Amino acid sequence: MQEPDLDLARRILEIEADAIRRLAGRLGPDFESAVELLASTQGRVVTSGMGKSGIICRKIAATLSSTGTPSLFLHPAEAVHGDLGMLARGDTVLVVSNSGETQELIRLLNTIKRLGLPLIAMVGNLQSTLAAHADVVLDISVDREACLFGLAPTASTTAALALGDSLAMVLSRKKGFRLEEFARLHPGGKLGKRLAKVQDLMHVGDSIPRVSRETPMDEVIYEMSRKGLGITAVTDDGGRLVGVISDGDLRRLLQRDREGLLQRTAEQCMTPNPVTIPPAEMAAKALDLLERRKITSLMVVDETARLIGVLHLHDLWGTELF
Repeated sequence: MQEPDLDLARRILEIEADAIRRLAGRLGPDFESAVELLASTQGRVVTSGMGKSGIICRKIAATLSSTGTPSLFLHPAEAVHGDLGMLARGDTVLVVSNSGETQELIRLLNTIKRLGLPLIAMVGNLQSTLAAHADVVLDISVDREACLFGLAPTASTTAALALGDSLAMVLSRKKGFRLEEFARLHPGGKLGKRLAKVQDLMHVGDSIPRVSRETPMDEVIYEMSRKGLGITAVTDDGGRLVGVISDGDLRRLLQRDREGLLQRTAEQCMTPNPVTIPPAEMAAKALDLLERRKITSLMVVDETARLIGVLHLHDLWGTELF
């Protein structure tokens, strides 16, 4: 009787998970040596592999690059047809091959040695040619593939990918890679917005709703309507923030004294000591502050309390920031 599809799927996942668990148990000094070698690299980390291993190498190179270690993928077959120029002194080469006997990679050994480049080999065969010529060997062997015929690279590529991620993450911590640098390397898309700073999203210049202490309330209401943020800042003669007036403040004032509202000034109606945030703060922190304080806008001020921007909740939610 044929195994049910869900049972087969679960068994495949268990095989691959087991491959990673066994890999974790084998980590030791060789892994630490690989991290040290990568950390000391003056040039780029060049990854290389054929077939499915090549796809894993592309991912490893991408992860390294995005976490502070310049890296690129070199296709071993294309390398001997002109792409060897991608290798330069100061680089470190990381190859992935389950057999350790991939001929396209072996043909690269002479160039790697001629340039004096350190070689890290992630292989499933510790007695292989690549293992014999590598400076550091990382064992990615698996007991079996998840393929029904035990042939297609499945558990072995999963193990290689997981080990590559481990190298990249440990390396990034060792190099002191910071969240700000991660944001700089990911300026686009939803991830880039999530890592943006307040100064990247805030309203500045003429788009900031602002009035002075002496501004009559009819002009205050006009300024709030014109800028469309549901709030206005109140600043002193030096541009320092002294208070805010929100739509909510206007509603409450109208309920208490509809007739007298327009006879007042901004200073008489404002809420003093509003919630502020510095421009270099992360957007994620701004959103958390807005939600905790149950407000829709934050005044952005510098170290002297001078108003330099306004951040509205819609600037975060409206761009699918989170």
